[in-house]
Amino acid sequence: MKASYDVVIVGGAVIGSSVAYWLAENTGFDGSILVVERDSSYTFSSTALSTSAIRQQYSNPINVKISQFGVEFIEGFRERMQKFYPGEKSPDLGFKEHGYLYCYSPEGVEPAKERVELQRSLGAHTEFLAPGALKAKFPWLNVDDLGGGSWGARKEGWFDSMGMMGGFKRGARAMGVEYIDNEVQGVTITGDKVSGVKLATGGVIACGLLVNAAGPRANKIANMAGLNIPVEPRKRHSFVFSSMTPIPGRMPNVIDMNGTFVRPENQLFLTGNTPTPDGPADYDDFETKHDEFDDYIWPTLYNRIPQFDALKVQQFWTGHYAYNTLDHNAIMGFHPRVTNFMFANGFSGHGLQQSPAVGRGVSELIVSGEYQTLDLSPLSYGRVERNEPFMEDAVI
Repeated sequence: MKASYDVVIVGGAVIGSSVAYWLAENTGFDGSILVVERDSSYTFSSTALSTSAIRQQYSNPINVKISQFGVEFIEGFRERMQKFYPGEKSPDLGFKEHGYLYCYSPEGVEPAKERVELQRSLGAHTEFLAPGALKAKFPWLNVDDLGGGSWGARKEGWFDSMGMMGGFKRGARAMGVEYIDNEVQGVTITGDKVSGVKLATGGVIACGLLVNAAGPRANKIANMAGLNIPVEPRKRHSFVFSSMTPIPGRMPNVIDMNGTFVRPENQLFLTGNTPTPDGPADYDDFETKHDEFDDYIWPTLYNRIPQFDALKVQQFWTGHYAYNTLDHNAIMGFHPRVTNFMFANGFSGHGLQQSPAVGRGVSELIVSGEYQTLDLSPLSYGRVERNEPFMEDAVI
């Protein structure tokens, strides 16, 4: 480790490693990059504890486009990463293209149809299905209380989260990026710029630019620079269960009206929801709330899929969303006054699927001062200071 780097990235999970990968690959950048990761085992990282899914069913065009690039990246991952695996086959991310199925109440039909039209206008394969069509396609689904559903017939599903992050990290390191197992405990400001970061092991690493990719701890890093962003950790509980009755056919990721989701995992099923109540969590609190499954999730599953009458939880875990309380969307780009402090934060559960486009966009902004591919400027930090939400309604 050197005493100074051109770019220091705080956080080395999927967002930080994607930024490192794309920046190192960018032909316009020839500087040094250091990634500081406080948990190199990634045991409690949002990446490792994610449910690892990707969809195009969003309410904002930019989020649809971000996911479209994400799918393109996932599908081409093995070929793209092969050069970093000399003498062996690069990993496949095991993309399960089963789609998402959103269930809607009768009152939610018209807004749902508008979202489907928007998504289709951008090239997505979403279809709106009336209750009869839903029942015909998914006979195991209870549609009695539904007004319809939107189904992503293609380019939606789930994949290997750690495989993606591992590919970013391996590629970044092969191109000269350094990783250290340490924790940033302070940010040094000189004038209107970050001049260095203080490490838990002592000492200060000088830097020309700092990227905040600290996930649920993003506001802690911002505070160290005298800044503030509306990002907090929120717990999300995941349960893997077995069912006495199998579900026939190709089951999508089913999203019920209250946000509870369920999808197949080989012979088992994965489920989760928005906890009740849903509020900020302590940074180190990963305790699972088991009554969430018994009191909220199972009744919802049984109502929507009556075959789920006899279930047994086989595995569980709890991760954190980096939840943006302003508008549930990412906060990206430079701070207007601390001019070399860059945000890549607040993904509200979408960070994994958005990481390919976000890393590419951040690298473009660093090198060129503007976005070259997707215009991610609607996600800029400025809206936080103006208190102008750029809302994303399709949050799970």
